[in-house]
Amino acid sequence: MTISMREKKLVLDLGDSVKMDLVQIPAGKFLMGSPETEKGHSIYEGPQHEVTFAKPFYMSAYLVTRAQWVQIMGGDPSECSKHHKARFLHPEHLGQMVAGDPSQMPGKSDQPVDSVSWKDAQEFCSKVSALIGKNVRLPSEAEWEYACRAGSTTRFCFGDDSDGSKLTEYAWFTANSDDYTYPVGQKKPNAWGLYDMHGNVVEWCQDGLHYTYDGAPKDGSVWEIDAKVTPSGVCRMMRGGCNNSHAEGCRSAGRDWGPCKNRCGDVGFRVVVW
Repeated sequence: MTISMREKKLVLDLGDSVKMDLVQIPAGKFLMGSPETEKGHSIYEGPQHEVTFAKPFYMSAYLVTRAQWVQIMGGDPSECSKHHKARFLHPEHLGQMVAGDPSQMPGKSDQPVDSVSWKDAQEFCSKVSALIGKNVRLPSEAEWEYACRAGSTTRFCFGDDSDGSKLTEYAWFTANSDDYTYPVGQKKPNAWGLYDMHGNVVEWCQDGLHYTYDGAPKDGSVWEIDAKVTPSGVCRMMRGGCNNSHAEGCRSAGRDWGPCKNRCGDVGFRVVVW
């Protein structure tokens, strides 16, 4: 593991020349959620509330890739990146873990890992934590949105973009992805150097399911107390939209959730380090 405080970056050495780049997210405060006047606003994105981060933290600059996953976990679960249009998968392929070098499989090793459950992501984080001796986990919703916005207050990190035309410069989504995932970092980063915060694959967060922000922590910490349970089981929050999301689903304030045991071809993650 190497750290450059001058550049405010953290590089994790995962072994065999596989590395993970993280950027420092500065301390500060922001208004979480969206106003009712925002195009695409949902009742799940309120009430807006101020969140303060007393200390900086690190977030992975890119989505976790297939190569990083295989290095830590030893198998590649990715469906969308191997078979591209996940909706056309034959059922016999779903949920398989494929051992070996992802660069030798269909798709590319620098595509985001997909088809990982929240529980799978927990195991990955636990193993990386043990490897580097630091606390590695999924971001809280507040950490994710704060980092995504990077100081902005608009629908997207770069502006409101009412017709979604500029979003193609920053994201892979329904307008330009053809339902494929793409190698990380091909689109423009936000102001803090984070790539693919909008689109490509939707990202697991650490938080439990809460339908609104009533009672949400004001310090940006993980929110698990009083989490809701659906008929599908325990759910966790997701952020960012994916390759088959419309523009509204990729907004900085957009929220989604899913059962923590589910593996879907458009779901991946990134990590934070404290």
